[in-house]
Amino acid sequence: MTATSVGALLLCRADPQTVRPVAHLLREGLLLVPAGDGWSVLVPEGKPWRRDGAAGAEAGGGAEPVDRVVGGWATALAVGSTWPVLALWWDGDRSGYTLAAGFRRPVGYTWLADGTPVGEDEAMRTFAVRLGLDPVLDVQVLEGLTRADPEADADTRLRGLLAVLSRTGVELPPGLAPGESADRLRSVAGILPQAEQIEWAGWRDAVRVELDTVESGSLGPWVLGPRARAIAAVQVAAGLPLTLWGASRRSGGWATAGLLLLAQGLLGLAYDRFRGRAAGARSSGR
Repeated sequence: MTATSVGALLLCRADPQTVRPVAHLLREGLLLVPAGDGWSVLVPEGKPWRRDGAAGAEAGGGAEPVDRVVGGWATALAVGSTWPVLALWWDGDRSGYTLAAGFRRPVGYTWLADGTPVGEDEAMRTFAVRLGLDPVLDVQVLEGLTRADPEADADTRLRGLLAVLSRTGVELPPGLAPGESADRLRSVAGILPQAEQIEWAGWRDAVRVELDTVESGSLGPWVLGPRARAIAAVQVAAGLPLTLWGASRRSGGWATAGLLLLAQGLLGLAYDRFRGRAAGARSSGR
């Protein structure tokens, strides 16, 4: 690692199809690449962080250090999803990780460039628990990364962390490794055949991508198509008489339940019709 080797990777415990709509909401240029069984990696295309040290502070103005930038991204991704996000980062002086999972407080660990640990041991144990790692074998290896080792620099520490994660399916493509510069990571990711560019195209497109993802997933038949229309029709059929019955008996609870069923059914039918027209318009425009 050199003073100019500043870079970061965002490991997401989900496949690219699942990660894609959430990644759009970061409003950053990213490359999305499969990273093993059930994992994806996001590679930043830009460098919205301070380079390093005092020189970077002078040149970068108000820019944040790389660990804060990607830590914030990991937290934003995790809050908007059901899967954990692991940010790996390095800036020439230090290396480390930030693990974000849902609304829980992120945990992280840091090593100096020569591999000296400067984090809290408890962070490693929390890391193992949140990723479902082996509480004995994996935790022993992780705890070893928190002990002094004159032969292990910061890059070696992060590679050791990735070795533990390989047991959960993580497999980074060749060239995407700790210690590489952001430019190198971007160029390597860009030539991978499965790489996908993520760009912010406005809230309308972000919502459309999210809807497309839901409809193509396991919930798709329940929100669009014949099954969804049948459910919506049943809700309308049940909601209307229940609303009238509750109103005639001056029962606010039953009337409210009927209105909710009626509203859900009508919205379901309207959504199915709207999405069907949108799909038809896209097909005719090709």
